[in-house]
Amino acid sequence: MGDTKVYKNFINGKWVESQSGETFENRNPAHKDELIGIFQKSTSSDVDMAIDAAAQAYKKWRLVPAPKRGEILFRIASRLEKEKERFSQDMTREMGKVIKETRGDTQEAIDMTFYMAGEGRRLFGMTTPSEMNKKFNMTIRQPLGVCSFITPWNFPMAIPAWKMMPALICGNTIVIKPATDTPLSVVNLVKVCEEEGIPPGVVNLVTGSGGTLGKALIDNPAVKVVSFTGSTEVGRKVSQACATNFKHACLEMGGKNVQIVMDDAKLDLAVDGVVWGAFGTTGQRCTATSRLIVQKNVAEKMISMLVERAKKLKIGNGLDESVDMGPCINEAQLQTILKYIEIGKKEGARLLTGGEHLTGGDYDKGFFVQPTVFTEVTQSMRIWKEEIFGPVLSVSTFDTLEQAIEMANDTIYGLSASIYTQDINNAYVAMRDVYTGIFYVNAPTIGAETHLPFGGTKNTGNGHREAAMAALDVFSEWKSIYIDYSGILQRAQIDNA
Repeated sequence: MGDTKVYKNFINGKWVESQSGETFENRNPAHKDELIGIFQKSTSSDVDMAIDAAAQAYKKWRLVPAPKRGEILFRIASRLEKEKERFSQDMTREMGKVIKETRGDTQEAIDMTFYMAGEGRRLFGMTTPSEMNKKFNMTIRQPLGVCSFITPWNFPMAIPAWKMMPALICGNTIVIKPATDTPLSVVNLVKVCEEEGIPPGVVNLVTGSGGTLGKALIDNPAVKVVSFTGSTEVGRKVSQACATNFKHACLEMGGKNVQIVMDDAKLDLAVDGVVWGAFGTTGQRCTATSRLIVQKNVAEKMISMLVERAKKLKIGNGLDESVDMGPCINEAQLQTILKYIEIGKKEGARLLTGGEHLTGGDYDKGFFVQPTVFTEVTQSMRIWKEEIFGPVLSVSTFDTLEQAIEMANDTIYGLSASIYTQDINNAYVAMRDVYTGIFYVNAPTIGAETHLPFGGTKNTGNGHREAAMAALDVFSEWKSIYIDYSGILQRAQIDNA
C-alpha cells in the first residue's frame, strides 16, 4: 500500500479496523491511477458493535440539554468552515465533481450544522388552552434513539450533514454508512465531530458495501430510525424492511425533473438554467434537469442556443478551476449512461449533441461522457420516463400551459420542477398544479437551500422531508402533556359537554 493512508471505522469514540480484516480502495474517478485511500470492508458484526455503542451512548446524550448539544454543533460548523477548502479538494478527488461544486457541497454541511445548532435553543413545541378549568396543555419533542444512515455518493458531505445534525440536536445517536465511492468525505465530517466534543458512541461510522451491511443497519432492534438516500428500487426494500417492526423510515429517492419554458421567458436565462440543471454534477443529482419542455414558437431558437452552450462545456478533472463538468462516478455509472444514450437513439429521439464516451489522453484515465441533448422525445420513450443519473437531457415541445403541466406530471417521480416565464399568472398556476416537493420560478431544478424542506412526492419519497424544521419531525416524537391543577377529577369531553 506504500504511503497510501488507511482509514478505519469509528465506533464508540475509537478508530478501529473491521473485524473482517479486509479493506477496499477508493480511487479518483477522473484519474483511476490515483488511490485516494484504503477503507474498511466492514461486516454485520462491525455494524452491531456500532449500534450497541450508539444505544449505550443514547442514555446520556438524550439528557444533555439541547442548548449544550447546540454548542457542540456550532463548534463543528465553525471547524468545517475553517477546513472548507481541504475537505472540498478531498471531495473532488474522490467524487469527481468540479471544485466549485464541492465547495458548495461542503458549504451545505456548514449551513445545516449552524442551522441545527440554533435549533438547540428552540426545538419549539406549543402551549394551547385547555377546554377544562385549571388545566394546562403543551407539546414537547422527544428523541427516538439510535438512527441508521445510508448515504449516497453524489453529495458526500452535505447529505450526511442533513441527516446527522437534526438527529443529534434532537438527542439521538447515530450510525452512518457512507457510499463506497465516497467514504473520505464522511470520515472528514466524523473526525471533526470527534475533535469538537461529540461524546464517544454518539456518532459512529462503518464503511463497506450497502448490500453487505444494509440488513444489519435496518434489522437491529435498537435502531429506531432509518434514513436512506438513493434509488427508488433500494428505497422500497428499505421501507418494507422497516415496516415489519414499525421503524421510522425517511426515504429520499429518484427524480425525473422538468424545466418548462414559456414563450415569454428570457431565453438566455432559461438556457443558463437548463445547462446548469442538466449538466452540473455531471447530471448526477436527484434534482437534475433531465426533461426540458419548450413552448413551440420559441423551441427552435431555445434548442439552438442550448446546443451551442452544451458543445462549449469543458470536460475534465474537477480540480481544474476552468473545467465545467467532471467525470461520472465510476465505470458502472458510465456504462448505464451510455446504455441510455443508445436506447434514446433506437427509440427514435434525435441526438443533437454529445452522446459519446470521451477517450484519448487524460480522458482514458477517467469515466468521462459528453453532455448529451436529445430532441423529438415523446412521452412513451424510456429516456423520458426513466432516471438516467447522468448528463443526458430529453427535449420536447408543447402548445399550452395546460399541456406543459400534464407533461411535467407524466412521471412516477415528483421531486423538483421549474418554469421560466414573465407571466405571474402562469407561474402561479404551474406552482399550484405541478405535483412536486420542490418548485422553482425562473431558476433551474437544482439549488435547494438548507432552511427549506427537501424531498419529493410519489416514488421520490415516503412523505418525510429533510433539511429545515421539517427534519426535526423525522428525528423526534411529539409528546402531548396535560397538567391538571384543579385538585379534582376532570373528564375531558364528558364534564365539558
